[in-house]
Amino acid sequence: MKLYLPLDSVAVALGAEAIAAAILTEAARRGIRVDLVRNGSRGMVWLEPLVEVETDAGRIGVGPMTVADVPALFGSAARHPKALGLVEDLPWMKGQTRLTFARVGVIDPLSLADYRAHGGLQGLTRARSMTRAEIVAEVTDSGLRGRGGAGFPTGIKWKTVSDAPGDRKYIVCNADEGDSATFADRMLMEGDPFCLIEGMAIAGLACGAAKGFVYIRSEYPIAIRVMESAIRIARTAGVLDAGFDIEVRVGAGAYVCGEETSLLNSLEGRRGVVRAKPPLPALEGFMGKPTVVNNVISLASVPVILAKGAAFYKDFGHGRSRGTVPLQIAGNVRYGGLYETAFGLTLGQIVDDIAGGTASGRPVKAVQVGGPLGAYHPRADFDTPFGYEDFAGQGGLIGHAGLTVFDDSADMLAQARFAMEFCAIESCGKCTPCRIGAVRGVETIDRIAKGDAAAIPLLTDLCSTMKSGSLCALGGFTPYPVLSALTHFPEDFTPVREAAE
Repeated sequence: MKLYLPLDSVAVALGAEAIAAAILTEAARRGIRVDLVRNGSRGMVWLEPLVEVETDAGRIGVGPMTVADVPALFGSAARHPKALGLVEDLPWMKGQTRLTFARVGVIDPLSLADYRAHGGLQGLTRARSMTRAEIVAEVTDSGLRGRGGAGFPTGIKWKTVSDAPGDRKYIVCNADEGDSATFADRMLMEGDPFCLIEGMAIAGLACGAAKGFVYIRSEYPIAIRVMESAIRIARTAGVLDAGFDIEVRVGAGAYVCGEETSLLNSLEGRRGVVRAKPPLPALEGFMGKPTVVNNVISLASVPVILAKGAAFYKDFGHGRSRGTVPLQIAGNVRYGGLYETAFGLTLGQIVDDIAGGTASGRPVKAVQVGGPLGAYHPRADFDTPFGYEDFAGQGGLIGHAGLTVFDDSADMLAQARFAMEFCAIESCGKCTPCRIGAVRGVETIDRIAKGDAAAIPLLTDLCSTMKSGSLCALGGFTPYPVLSALTHFPEDFTPVREAAE
């Protein structure tokens, strides 16, 4: 009897370890041999912990599981009280285009044989028969852009590093996933670590780098453990060798270290503060050497591009946003989780159709796209296609593709204050607009909350200063949620509070 139970952090937080122990105990009591695979999550958070039972017809999902539900697993899976049917036939799964996450939830994350059987290492094998310039051209032609937030063309960054002079070059994976409502990096590392390893190895070939680092936030202990184990397995199997090796480094949880130059400082053992640019990390990065810094999903998207070709990948998408994007849906939603699809769905399709509207049943008031520094979008923006330029045209950004949904009970002035306070707490202190501006911003919002309407233009001017003067995204993008809240929800900034008091 073969069962699958996620080792994904969400499933573990919801009791997966107790369920695993109960399955093994029940199997021993019945004298049944069980092969329990700890896979990644399929991304349907509302069904976790989700057990999958392998049958002749396919894998039947059962969930959300509790310890009390375990004994019934040993009867007919299809007749279990919490049986969901074939997992691949569930609407959440059938509607997706899974390229980067094709294996997540399907395979044993630490089985290299399983990885190979599901198409793994085909991209690296092909890359090893190509020149550096050919690999870079393939990635460039695919239209892949950075999935960490900035949306910078990956191929251009690789070409810069490949062409740069230097006796040593590095590939750095930014796995310091600090934005609220983002969890794709973690899910990929926990559910398909060899995909990231393969992508980094291809990047190493393309750029002439012999060393790679995966910088993971300390809050991801399972991802750290899985990545370290996968690297050892890849090294033993010869996937990694003297030509290119990878090392995991663990961050201390500073939000600013998600910014690439702060990350590089931390990686070097320095204080995590922003570096002035130029020089760019592509020319003087880790230890002053040419360095590629890419997000987990950017690197994990490379194997399928090399395996199936640039044209295949570029055929998905919308405008200049090519390929697929792992949407991370959170907040007040009926169906939260990870949903991979081609760029181009409208915001309304994502929120109303995929997420199923709010969990509370109340109307949607706002959707924050792009993490804690993203803009708040009202329903008037729901026709906006999900793409980099489309959201930039609405005064926002798609960032790491995290979406947080709020119903009509949300106080947008309080949300604006949270954004400013977040920046004040997390600022590295390098630049004045971020260090001082965020503190003054909190004070100004508090004045507005007390009924001081004269403070509203002060807040607008302050946000303009922060946008133009900050060195990194933390201070530069904090005005986005504040200004969007003020613009789209002015009723929450009126001085009626003081009158009510």
